[in-house]
Amino acid sequence: MSPPQPHKALITLAVMIPTLIEILDTSVANVSLKHIQGSLAAGQEEVTWVLTSYLVANAIVIPMSGWLARVMGRKRYLLISLVVFTISSGLCGAATSLNEIILFRIVQGMGGGALQPMSQAILLETYPPNQRGLAMGIFGMGIVVGPILGPLVGGYLTDNYSWRWIFYINVPFCALALYMITSFVFDPPFQERREKGEKVDYIGLMLLAIGLGSLQIVLDKGELKDWFSSNQIVILTAVAIVALTALVIWELYCERPIVDLRIFNDRSFATANIVMFLAFFAFFGSIVLLPLFLQTLMGYTAYLAGWVLGPGGAIAFVMLPFVGKMTERIDARILLAVGLLINAYSLHYMSGFNLQINIETATYSRVIQGIGMPFIFVPCSFLAMAYVPKEKLNNASAIFNLLRNLGSSFGVAFVSTLLDRRAQFHQARLTENFYPSSPGFSYRLDQLQSLLQEKLGSFSDLNSLAQGYLYKVLNQQTLLMAYCDVFYALAVIFVLLVAIVWVIRKPPVGRKFEMPIE
Repeated sequence: MSPPQPHKALITLAVMIPTLIEILDTSVANVSLKHIQGSLAAGQEEVTWVLTSYLVANAIVIPMSGWLARVMGRKRYLLISLVVFTISSGLCGAATSLNEIILFRIVQGMGGGALQPMSQAILLETYPPNQRGLAMGIFGMGIVVGPILGPLVGGYLTDNYSWRWIFYINVPFCALALYMITSFVFDPPFQERREKGEKVDYIGLMLLAIGLGSLQIVLDKGELKDWFSSNQIVILTAVAIVALTALVIWELYCERPIVDLRIFNDRSFATANIVMFLAFFAFFGSIVLLPLFLQTLMGYTAYLAGWVLGPGGAIAFVMLPFVGKMTERIDARILLAVGLLINAYSLHYMSGFNLQINIETATYSRVIQGIGMPFIFVPCSFLAMAYVPKEKLNNASAIFNLLRNLGSSFGVAFVSTLLDRRAQFHQARLTENFYPSSPGFSYRLDQLQSLLQEKLGSFSDLNSLAQGYLYKVLNQQTLLMAYCDVFYALAVIFVLLVAIVWVIRKPPVGRKFEMPIE
């Protein structure tokens, strides 16, 4: 007897609530770290493990979620994961020491790892094949908007209540999601099950945990420890490379792998994953970079910088389902190319920023990006899953979400490092003329001394004041040029991706769409 089929709107709401909460939790604690540090008497470097521990656990669980769904049954696995996530959220809020909150964040990350890929797989199955683009538009509403809302929600709760409420707030929403999933979500008849007597791929499991755990720590801590000048980062990088290389080789030949990498034989799936990885690499890099630019150089508060991101996020939220509907009538590759070019334009626009821009200019750049991002996420997700058979969606969704998340982590690490390197480069170039015998420096120094004398009158150290001001201007210009360089580099990535799009097979549109038969 087939399970009942509730209205797809109820299923959509049931899986999107935990997805949005889980994505919020990847960034909601960022703005609360100082409060957590003070409350738990932790060091500045130690407290960052509140973020890293969650990301590491999340990264390990996401790729194995397809296998765990096959072992437990997807609905049961989703409910267990949500229960673990809910309980650990409450425990994080009640933590009395740094060790406790790190432990509970690891458990929370393990529980949250299933929520994104399983929700995506359920949505893809709930909607008919020709509406997969719409399903991904709805799914993207959480994926794209969640990281923007996270810092805003975290800042508001921390400032007005307590940092503990960034975790407590999860509990009632998760309880609602548990009820809705229990009532409206069912395992499909084609759900793969673990065969009786089937051996567990312990080697794959070990290599996956070691490799992805090491890689995530390197990406999250590398900039803080000055990358390969740290022995810890060198060792973890070597471990990650060896373990992940061994994982790929082992999983390709294992009869029942933890992660079935054979799905990359599908050209569309493989290419779309490359595009999504690099697109989120550039997108999240810019999401991190723009608020830093506004706070560091323009003097914005964190809250005001967050609001600059808001309009772009709101536009993306509204447009995602509409772009999803467009995939039913327009070749998704064309939509994807349009999205890549719009994002390239927005970042090229940011690369022309100066220190006189107003909030409207900064917001406009994010609005353009907000228009372009739905044209990337939805078509790319649609193209990746277009020819994946239903029984393989759990595994495909797990891989897709892992690579998207890793793209984000690599992007953040890349922009942080490149910004530092370009700032050093420009400072070295600008300081070549920063000495008293330089005509330009001497002329500007005399001007400033005259202005200071008019305002301050007789003052014994006008020369030091003037030199100090010029050095401050030099540092500002150095950093400004570095930011512009990084924005430009990210724009180039989006332009180059347009060429890759056409490697993907042309997807069927409209009612011609038929599921592949294995």
